[in-house]
Amino acid sequence: MSVSGPELLQRYRPWQRMFEVGFWLSLCVINAVANSITQVIDFRRAGETLHTWQPAVWETSSAVAFLLLTPLVVWFTRQWPPDWNRWRRFLAWHLLGSLLFSFGHVVLMVAFRHVAYSFTELDYSFGNWGIELMYEYLKDARTYAGMVLMIEGYRFILRRLQGEARWLDLQTDEPCNDEPAAPERFLVKMLGREYLVPAARIEFAQAAGNYVNLNADGRAYPLRSTMKHLQQKLDSGRFRRIHRSYIVNLEFVAEIEPLESGDARIRLHSGHQLPCSRRYRSALHPA
Repeated sequence: MSVSGPELLQRYRPWQRMFEVGFWLSLCVINAVANSITQVIDFRRAGETLHTWQPAVWETSSAVAFLLLTPLVVWFTRQWPPDWNRWRRFLAWHLLGSLLFSFGHVVLMVAFRHVAYSFTELDYSFGNWGIELMYEYLKDARTYAGMVLMIEGYRFILRRLQGEARWLDLQTDEPCNDEPAAPERFLVKMLGREYLVPAARIEFAQAAGNYVNLNADGRAYPLRSTMKHLQQKLDSGRFRRIHRSYIVNLEFVAEIEPLESGDARIRLHSGHQLPCSRRYRSALHPA
């Protein structure tokens, strides 16, 4: 019995966070154990003496620092996702990201090692910081690049399973107007098949890097667009901008809860709760 992409994704969703956390945790544990054993073997081959626990401390401290920085890397990749139209900016930002990642990794790693060594009779010395930082960066830059590739590859697979939307090309011989008509439906490509999603069924849209997620019928379809461009294309009588990251379909709004800050909280019939900033409160008033 074959399972379709959406069905497979729906089964995976309850386990998604557990899988993601387990993946990074398992990766760190395996690397720490393997590298510790390798270092012990290398020292013994060189005829140098060391306590067996030392490589374990070195590798564990590095792994813990890596784990603490992983959520920040995931967040950073959402802010600067791959964009081949602006690949120079993408590379520049991720070059900066790799530098920050390496520096944070080294600082945390050294701090953890000093704490661990304080319980022993030995002293820990990181050495010359200038030289060691450069040495560590040469390793951390490759680690960072590998993380970005794995994260974006994983997101690519999820997008393929849930379907990626695009504007439905309208074939017409009529001359183009200055104000193009709002699209009545979007074309969703999913695992080699194409589906039409009516715009009227979209409950809300949420910004996600270079994409905007169109949420309809309990699913999110990524559309490569900006919020500004999407807002210009959608029917203004039905869709309203309520936040820098959200556009809502007024037909699905169940309740608007004003907040003391001047902002508001919007609850949809589906149970979703969306933020509404004070800047966009007036957009909810009847025209």
